[in-house]
Amino acid sequence: MGTTDPAVLTVNAGSSSLQLHLVRDGEVLRTEHSERSPDPGTAERAISDFLDAAPDTGLAAVGHRLVHGGEAVREPTVVDDGVLEAVREYADLAPLHVPPALALVEAARRRLPGVPHVLCPDTAFHAGLPDAAATYALPAEWRSRYGLRRYGFHGLSYTWALGRAAELLGRPAGTLQVVLAHLGGGSSVCAVREGRSVDTSMGFTPLEGVPMSKRSGSVDPGMLLWLLSGSRLTLDELRDGLEHGSGLLGLSNGKSGDTRELIASGDPAAALALEVFEHRVSREIAAAATSLDRLDALVFTGEIGWDQPEVREAVCRRLSLLGVELPARTAPGVGADAASDADTDADGAVSAPGASVPVLVVRPREELQLARDTLGALD
Repeated sequence: MGTTDPAVLTVNAGSSSLQLHLVRDGEVLRTEHSERSPDPGTAERAISDFLDAAPDTGLAAVGHRLVHGGEAVREPTVVDDGVLEAVREYADLAPLHVPPALALVEAARRRLPGVPHVLCPDTAFHAGLPDAAATYALPAEWRSRYGLRRYGFHGLSYTWALGRAAELLGRPAGTLQVVLAHLGGGSSVCAVREGRSVDTSMGFTPLEGVPMSKRSGSVDPGMLLWLLSGSRLTLDELRDGLEHGSGLLGLSNGKSGDTRELIASGDPAAALALEVFEHRVSREIAAAATSLDRLDALVFTGEIGWDQPEVREAVCRRLSLLGVELPARTAPGVGADAASDADTDADGAVSAPGASVPVLVVRPREELQLARDTLGALD
């Protein structure tokens, strides 16, 4: 973006968090991070307080991260009442994310009625998935009637990570074949061929794929049918367990859904949780690689992918068949025994120089991609 770019407010509502950023020219002017997403009654106040602390910024637009817009929003889209009404039809596909996001959109429109608001869906990066990757092996009538298909998520993160990987490798993104792993509270894997997503582990909803902090990831659907039969579990109990009580939290017997706490623990259940997570992530990476002709790089991003070298090493250890070697550094530019000297703001390689498959780490910067996509939708 040029030096005359206007300021953009980015609003990123997670399942249990809120991030606000004021961005201009690719630089963050102000940030606010809350570990709880505000309820509709406090959303407008949260945005007002943030803006009041940064007056006279020449705000030109507001960009909202939208985890799932279904068929209603498949690319960055300027908000109007009709768009919001269409998105509400898909809110139950990502119930942890979409309702709080829409509440924040409405609050921001009340606070800033004269500024354009843009919905930037996480599914946009995967909109061109090949049919073989996007289509579920379900009855055609179901797929047609209910729009059942693989959407994929973490698109803002993947777009940013792909661009940074291209810069680090000194090659155009459109020439690369890479596997990207976004590992965080929500986790997924994506195969990219020549700048396009060609496979990804999340599907119709953000519940599919690898185990996450509290979400189960993929499990045997026959087991879920069994749990719903014979009065074993109600639908609400099953939904709550899959979305809030599974993943790392469930695997560790409720100890924690945070990999940092699990690594520090000597508890056997914590060790099992990490082992299952690392196994499943490496399996998804290997599966994603089958959609490529070659592997130009393996790229880690997301909170875990960015700052958990223990997890990266354990995943890479399982991928020697793909030519991936163990990382030689704990962070870009530092040796294996120099973790305390790591540059925590640097993107770069953690693999050895000359590695056949470079292993890169890229800091997640969804707010910068969100600002970029917001301005792009207004051009």
